[in-house]
Amino acid sequence: SVALTGVLSVMNYTTLHSADPLIRKQTIVVAESFLEEITQHNFSNPGGGFSGPATPANRALFDDIGDYNGYASSGIFAIDNPSAPIPELAKYNAVVSVADTTLGPAGAQIPAGSVKLITVTITGPDSVPVVLSGHRSAYGS
Repeated sequence: SVALTGVLSVMNYTTLHSADPLIRKQTIVVAESFLEEITQHNFSNPGGGFSGPATPANRALFDDIGDYNGYASSGIFAIDNPSAPIPELAKYNAVVSVADTTLGPAGAQIPAGSVKLITVTITGPDSVPVVLSGHRSAYGS
């Protein structure tokens, strides 16, 4: 009976916390999705490109990575529907920063202005933020 009590205690704890990994994984997937979306855009603003505020309503108009700098949302919105967050992701928050940086070892650095550091922070309903960062360079431009 003592062993059974120990096993049941572990099972009870596992059952109570079984949703935690799901929330964490979903937060990571949302962060990865944002980072991938951003890195697929142009490095710099194309002629006549978008130059408005970084809001969910304008996200479909973003045409370069700099447009995402300062993006923040309460809830995760679909690009094509900025009027309401995706219901399953309404309790998630997003913050994005894009900043000039250098990359590489001293003497062989890619200079600031040619590299940007993209930082995506997604906070899930468990209030634990996931921060992903990536670099984007001005290759081929």
